Amino acid sequence: MKICRFTVNNQIKTGVIDNEKVFSYENNQKLSDSYNLHEIKLLPPVEPSKIVCVGRNYAEHAAELGNAVPTEPLLFLKAPSALITDGEDILLPEQSNRVEHEGELALVIGRDCKNLADSVNALEYVFGYTILNDVTARDLQRADVQFTRAKSFDTFCPVASFIETDLDTTDIKLTTKVNGEIKQTGRTSQMVFNVDFLIRYISRQMSLKAGDVIATGTPSGVSQLKNGDVCEVEIEGIGKLSNPVKRAN
Repeated sequence: MKICRFTVNNQIKTGVIDNEKVFSYENNQKLSDSYNLHEIKLLPPVEPSKIVCVGRNYAEHAAELGNAVPTEPLLFLKAPSALITDGEDILLPEQSNRVEHEGELALVIGRDCKNLADSVNALEYVFGYTILNDVTARDLQRADVQFTRAKSFDTFCPVASFIETDLDTTDIKLTTKVNGEIKQTGRTSQMVFNVDFLIRYISRQMSLKAGDVIATGTPSGVSQLKNGDVCEVEIEGIGKLSNPVKRAN
């Protein structure tokens, strides 16, 4: 199922996308009332307490930035205020001269968890999966050393407008294009740390709440975004995330 959040008649609702319609979704049930997609406004599908990102989780991406592959997951946070969804503009801030895309598989936590043991199937705590673009001001990341400012400008976290609840992420393809030109390709089987491991590991550093987002890292091929570009991330079994790029006013 593709679960979304949307506004209609000044109300925010949860829905299920089915073909060109959105059906209301309440108490884990799809209802009969529906809306055409052109009648509603889709929102980011989650309101997370935090967005936890995993750096250098593809060996070739670590290498292209001149970094070693971490021996344990490298974690950082993006501000939830950076969230936008499909079709909304990525804004290039005046503080940076080099903003880059990072297409990623993201997962959404379905129920609270903390200190998960190795024996636990961490995938049982996943509500579903979505597409995320970890937009990064690369020059500021290098200048600051730590990642907060470079990763958290408004609009720097585009996510697809829905969560796919039924997906095997063991070995699926991710592609990022800029103006139709392929920039990144990779498969989730190339991750240094897989989804199950990441959830358990992160749960031992911080409590994970329902709705929290984990971005699992990006393949090699990151490149600069410029005014007028269109950046598209596609993940097999989920769909596409497309965002125009504009200069911030």
